[in-house]
Order: sequence, then structure tokens, then C-alpha cells
Amino acid sequence: MSTATSDLSPSASTPKKPSVLAPAVAVVRSWKVPIALGAFAVIAILLFLIFGRDGVSRFEFSTAGDFVKIPLVSVDRRIVGVIVPILLVLIAAWAAWRASRAKKVPVWVIAAFAVIFMFGLLTWSATSLPVTATSLLVGAVSLSVPLIFGALGGVISERVGVVNVAIEGQLLAGAFVSALVASATHVAVLGLLAAMVAGALVSVVLAAFSIKYWVDQVIVGVVLNVLVAGLTSFLYSTLLSPNIATLNTPPRFERVNIPLLADIPIIGPMLFRQTIIVYLMYIAVFLVWYCLFHTRWGLRLRSSGEHPQAADTVGINVNRTRFWNVTLAGAIAGFGGAYFTLGSVGGFTKELTAGAGYIALAAVIFGRWDPIRATMAALLFGFATKLQSVLGTAGSPIPSEFLLMLPYVITIVAVAGLVGQVRAPAASGKAYVKQ
Repeated sequence: MSTATSDLSPSASTPKKPSVLAPAVAVVRSWKVPIALGAFAVIAILLFLIFGRDGVSRFEFSTAGDFVKIPLVSVDRRIVGVIVPILLVLIAAWAAWRASRAKKVPVWVIAAFAVIFMFGLLTWSATSLPVTATSLLVGAVSLSVPLIFGALGGVISERVGVVNVAIEGQLLAGAFVSALVASATHVAVLGLLAAMVAGALVSVVLAAFSIKYWVDQVIVGVVLNVLVAGLTSFLYSTLLSPNIATLNTPPRFERVNIPLLADIPIIGPMLFRQTIIVYLMYIAVFLVWYCLFHTRWGLRLRSSGEHPQAADTVGINVNRTRFWNVTLAGAIAGFGGAYFTLGSVGGFTKELTAGAGYIALAAVIFGRWDPIRATMAALLFGFATKLQSVLGTAGSPIPSEFLLMLPYVITIVAVAGLVGQVRAPAASGKAYVKQ
């Protein structure tokens, strides 16, 4: 009886309101950035502090054509060797503190860390001759041009759902064909157009095998790189070498100075005393960014790489969209390959690109498949390449073997250590089969 009474009591008969549970939030701590910064801070302590050098390093920031002359800047190596490691250790410790609280390290902090480290490295390795900072930056931009065009092509291709490992082959094909056509016609513009066609043809093969026949996209890209490298090497030996004067002496684009802007110290020589290819690169970066995120074309492209089933449902022909955009990506990369022969080197040689396509692919990943970020990443890799040559010619105490490794080491560290948690387009690398 007591049991029945207790069951019918108001407290027992009134249903309890379900408790509202707060949604579980996964705390993700990524230690990749703090570990990478800490490793470079340790290197800075060893080089700049323990094995520091005496003397004064001088930096030159002006050229003959600058409107305002900046005087030489002299810094004491021992003082810099103490201050720089302290700053780097503090930044690395702050990054570790943010990581312990599952907070991201801002990109500007990583950039500041890199600038401070590079300043310390240049100060430590400088000789009695002044370090021409303007020449270093101008060279970095020049070396970044093919990387940026290749990265733009990679962003478009992967955003639409096709992994473009064939950037190396597209750059190499563009460089070869541009040298051949421009030498035969003595018209540099025709060389540019021919380079775009060559890069597009390489992409057509990539698109045909990966989209129509569902072959693994990475395998097709690697095979195309080997094929183009072998074919251009064979044609160089049998066709270009015996006829250098007529088939491998292309006209080069001259540098064009932008009035007023070209006279600004540092920025002027770096950005506004360039060839027409570099100015077209500025336009290409803006157009790819704007069209990718602010036009119907870009929406269709991104939907085909993120959720092709949904895109197909609303009437988008996914495979056709992928095919033509991969072809466009190859044309952009081929245009960048023309810079080797029409804007920089001046003639084609075997394996002229020297792995630039793979570095461009790393820039795509480091830039999180965003045109602006990929451009910044390509500039970083170009700066590393130029820094290697500057340190080598200046008689740096760093062994030459390590200097040759520098661009590729920075590429690996950037992608593996600094890129953090990234997500590629969901359908990138997956063939779409319409149900």
C-alpha cells in the first residue's frame, strides 16, 4: 500500500523536464606550429648566440633610380645574435601557450617569426660587403613568378576536384614551346600564347584519363611529368641544340618601369620594375581570386569539387565543368613556364624547371587552396631560393650543400610543420560517376 501511495504522489506522477545538455565541444590542440617555431629558435641559439660572429653587417636598401635614398644600415652581429634568439624563443613560447589552450597561432605571428629569423641569418652570415636587400627581394619576386602561375593552376584544378600533380609537366611544356615558337617567329607574344596551348594540352591528357577513364589522378600526374621531361629532353638534344641560333634564342621581354611607383625605395624595384609577364601575374592573381569566390563560374567550380552529387542535382554537368577548368588550369601553368625562357633565363635547357611544379603544388597546400594564400606561399619559396644564391655568392659560412637544400627544406617545414589542420576540397582526387 505504501508503495502505491508513493507511486501516485505528485512528485512521482509529474514528468520531469528533460535536462538540456550542452553540446560537447572537441578540443583540438595542434602542436605542429609551436614545435616548428621551437626548432628554429634552437637553431637560432646555436648559430647566432653560441657560434656567433664578431663584426658589423651592413644592409643596403636603395638603388640608383630611387627617388628617396636610404642610407646604409649597420648592425653589430653580437648584439643581433643575442636579441634575435630571445625574440624567437618568446614567440615560440607564446605559440606553445596558445596551443595548450587549443587556440590557433595567427599567420602574422608566423610571418614575423620568419622575418626576424631571416634578419638574424643574413646578419650572421654577411661578409664585409653590404647585403643588398633590394636585390634579394627583386630576385625573390622573379623566382616566384612561375611558382605563382603554377599555384594558381593548382588551386583551380583541385578546387574543381582534380589533383594536379602535373604542374611540373605543364611548366616544362610551356617553357619548351615558348622558346621554340618565340625563336622561330621572333615574336615573344606568340611564345606566350604557345606556352598556354602547351600547358592546356598536358592538362587535356590529365583530364581525359582522370575524368573520363577514372584513372588515379596522382598516378596520371606523375606519369605526365616524366613523359614531358623525357620528351622535352629528347627534342632539346635532337632539335634545339643543333639549331640554337634559330630555334633556341627567343626574344626576351624587357623590364617596364611604372612611372612614379618604380621610384619608391624597395617596393618600386621589387614590384614596379618588372616585365609584362609579372604585371600579368598581378592581374591573374586578382582575377582567379575574384572569379573563384564572387562569380557564378566560381560557385559552380567549387561545388563540383566539394559536393559533385549536389552540383549534379541542380543541373551542373560536373565532368564537363571539371574537364574545362582543368584545361584552363594547365593553360595558366603553361603561361608561367614561359617566364623561364621569355623573362628570365632566355633559352631552354634540359629539365629547366628543376622541380618548380612540385614546389607550386606545395604552395597550393600551404595556401589552403586559396589563390591569395597560395601566392604568399609561392613568394616564400621564391625568397628561399634567392636567399640560397645570395648566401652562396656572399661567402656564407654555411656549407654549400646545406644552401642547395634550403628551398626544399623550407618547403617541407612549411607544409609539414606550419600548415596546421587543413581540409582539401571534399571531392578532390575522386572521380565522379553519375548514378
